[in-house]
Amino acid sequence: MKPQPGDAAPDFALSADDGTAVSREGELGRRYVLYFYPKDDTPGCTAQACSLRDNIERVTATGIEVYGVSSDSVKSHQKFRAKYGLPYRLLADEDHAVAERFGVWVEKSFAGKTYMGVERSSFIIGPDGRVEHVLERVKPAEHVDRVLEALAT
Repeated sequence: MKPQPGDAAPDFALSADDGTAVSREGELGRRYVLYFYPKDDTPGCTAQACSLRDNIERVTATGIEVYGVSSDSVKSHQKFRAKYGLPYRLLADEDHAVAERFGVWVEKSFAGKTYMGVERSSFIIGPDGRVEHVLERVKPAEHVDRVLEALAT
C-alpha cells in the first residue's frame, strides 16, 4: 500500500552511487524527492533521468534534493550516472524492500507475460518526514513538470 499525503514516509536506508548512505532519519529537516524507476540505462528511465538533469536548477531552486531509486546495484548506478552526467544521487534498492514499503513493487505485464517490477512513481517528502505528494505512474516526459507543479503547492 502506498503511503499517502500526511503519512509518515516509510523508513529506509540505502547506499548511494557515491558511497554515502541516505536514510529517512538522515533526511529529517530537509525536503526531498524519491523517484522510483524500473532500471538504469533503459530508454524510458534514461529519458526521465536526463529530463531531471536538464531541469535540475529549476527543481533545486525550490530547496529540494532529488534521489533516484531502483533495484540496480551501486556499480550500475555509478555507470549510469557517469554516462549521462546526472547531478543527483542514485540509491540502490537491490532487494526492492524500499520499493515494497512505498507500494511501488507491483505486478506488471508486457507482451502477455506478468512479472514483478517497479511502478514509476515519485514521493515528495517534507522536512518532518511526512509524505507531501505522491505522483503515481509518472510518464518520463512529464515527470519534471509534475514534480515542479507539486512543489509549487
